[in-house]
Amino acid sequence: MTTIEEIKQLREETGVSPTECKKALTEAKGDVEKAKELLRIWGKTVANKKVTREVKSGLIEGYIHLNSKTGVLLDIRCESDFVANSEEFKKLAHEIALQIAAMKPFFVKEEDIPEEFIDGEKKIYQEQVKDSGKPQKIVDQIIEGKLKKYKEGVSLLSQLWIKDDSKTIKNLIEEAIAKIGENIEVKKFTRYEI
Repeated sequence: MTTIEEIKQLREETGVSPTECKKALTEAKGDVEKAKELLRIWGKTVANKKVTREVKSGLIEGYIHLNSKTGVLLDIRCESDFVANSEEFKKLAHEIALQIAAMKPFFVKEEDIPEEFIDGEKKIYQEQVKDSGKPQKIVDQIIEGKLKKYKEGVSLLSQLWIKDDSKTIKNLIEEAIAKIGENIEVKKFTRYEI
């Protein structure tokens, strides 16, 4: 049986409604870690339903690093001014701006990477493995693996979150969508560095 203390603890750790926390704990038979994973999975389901809704509000988050040599401007959107002005949304925007400052992504998502970038990287990787003596099938797998890693590194949404490497930035946004209840989208960003 799920106790009120377990529900409160899970709610504090996840920010999800008490009803959903109770449901997850019941399904996980009281295992808090398993319940968190269930909530993440369910959150993705909720996020996928909301992703088609129009984002017509939001904010511009600015971040200047302490050394005043790195700065970020982030355009992040949501559905309403109410959410755009909420502390939860502002915190998310700040976390994403910190990620951009630290990890230097070039694109919001992998689909935004131009083909010429990918072709250029592919040529570099082909050159690196051409004299390896490995069978072509293995060479192709190596190149595909390197391309996948490259795409993840230069795409903000694919990057592992600097504060919790068990989550990507996309996971962080999906969790926020599940908590807040509105679609959230990173439109664009600019990173400056001296």
